[in-house]
Amino acid sequence: MNKRILLIQGHPDAAHQHLCVALEQAYREGALQQGHQVRRIHIAALDFPLLTSQEEWEHGPLPASLHTAQDDIVWAEHLVFFFPLWLGDMPALVKGFLEQIARPGFAFAAGEGQMAMRKKALSGRSARIIITMGMPGFVYRWYFLAHSLKSMKRNILGFVGIGPVRDTIVGLAGKLSADQAQRWLARMAALGRAAA
Repeated sequence: MNKRILLIQGHPDAAHQHLCVALEQAYREGALQQGHQVRRIHIAALDFPLLTSQEEWEHGPLPASLHTAQDDIVWAEHLVFFFPLWLGDMPALVKGFLEQIARPGFAFAAGEGQMAMRKKALSGRSARIIITMGMPGFVYRWYFLAHSLKSMKRNILGFVGIGPVRDTIVGLAGKLSADQAQRWLARMAALGRAAA
């Protein structure tokens, strides 16, 4: 069954070709080969400010540059995030994007109190998080307990109803041989074909 897939590229450096971009392209090609519908968001190409207050988050206007992003999330059945691990977490640009997007009335019901926040408005969507990093993936997963990945799964995506959320960790990203890189690209294409 064909799916509507939204690819969200979170590498903050839009000026250079990075492994995150190559992984996204391989996933996209696999998905299109299988007949899935694909849309893309490149966060670094968007112009939006960081939120600085709860008041702004709850009642301020969504920047015009993010209206299409919200429309794409509503359209999607499966979301795929790509970003590098920076200082043990997602880049600030990705976090700023998610803070802007996941507002009351869009990501969960608007209103006062905890009951409104329990009404998850983005249920029915699955996701995959693909993270590249300089350290070995097993070190991040077992020594650092993948704390930032778990936080994104539970405290951001799960909070608004997105699930299940799967992950792919690409360790030693700057030291991959050509063969290793090709294997990762083939794996991304397979995930794209499966919309997984």
